[in-house]
Amino acid sequence: MQASVHTFDDETGAGSVLLDDGREVPFSAEVFAASALRHVRPGQRISIDLADPGPETGDDARGTITKLWIVGIGDDQTIG
Repeated sequence: MQASVHTFDDETGAGSVLLDDGREVPFSAEVFAASALRHVRPGQRISIDLADPGPETGDDARGTITKLWIVGIGDDQTIG
């Protein structure tokens, strides 16, 4: 799935993305560190894996980002 970077803190490595439906979903510094990216900027499109929050968390659940990366040129060409 793709999303747009909404916020990013250079010092902590944490931030958030906006999904195409307008929901804001945070990502942790640990997820960012595992991505091998060094920086992202607001508005940048990135690919994410979003874990299903499960039905017990309610309709406003945002889910959890488990992986983020930038897709390169061509099939199977990821950056990060």
